[in-house]
Amino acid sequence: MPNLLIASTNPGKLYEFQEIFAGLNLTWLSHVTLQLPSDLGIQLQVEETGATYAENAALKALAYSRASGLLTLADDSGLEVEALDGQPGLHSARYALDPHATDADRRALLLMNLHGKPRPWRAAFQCALALAQPDGSLSLHAGTCPGEIIPDERGSNGFGYDPIFLLPELGRSMAELTTVEKNQLSHRARAVQAALPTLQMLLEER
Repeated sequence: MPNLLIASTNPGKLYEFQEIFAGLNLTWLSHVTLQLPSDLGIQLQVEETGATYAENAALKALAYSRASGLLTLADDSGLEVEALDGQPGLHSARYALDPHATDADRRALLLMNLHGKPRPWRAAFQCALALAQPDGSLSLHAGTCPGEIIPDERGSNGFGYDPIFLLPELGRSMAELTTVEKNQLSHRARAVQAALPTLQMLLEER
């Protein structure tokens, strides 16, 4: 079976990609084994110094691919809110200055910064996905999930900003979606879908 390395130290990220791939129901993907660097004994600290999601994803994918000798997938993502000129953006996971801040703290800060601004608070989750090979070859793909921020949290099947991110066409927050629905509609799922032709080609070459 071909191996695909997920450039992350987070087991939850591996699980999410496994679920996205499984939901696509593609025979060739069912033969792919997803691994984390820790499965191979690889420990890297990759500084996300890029000015864009794509640059950060590329930094991680290239570093881990060179270290492992494997085709490597990395992603970077963030929430962009129109009324806040695209913030928190690249800093979505570190939006609150307190290093011990929780997801709830970051949601509260976002809503505080939106207070008094006219609604709807249009927003979009953005994801850049990079596929890197050990020789330095790289392909980049993107996925967007548009929606709007709402002032009250809804749902429990999510994390981060999901409870206050509304999908207007469904009338539900991201945290109110089932796992199956989220793995079809999320920004990360859409980036994976965009990358599928390239991913299939690269895996068939190995």
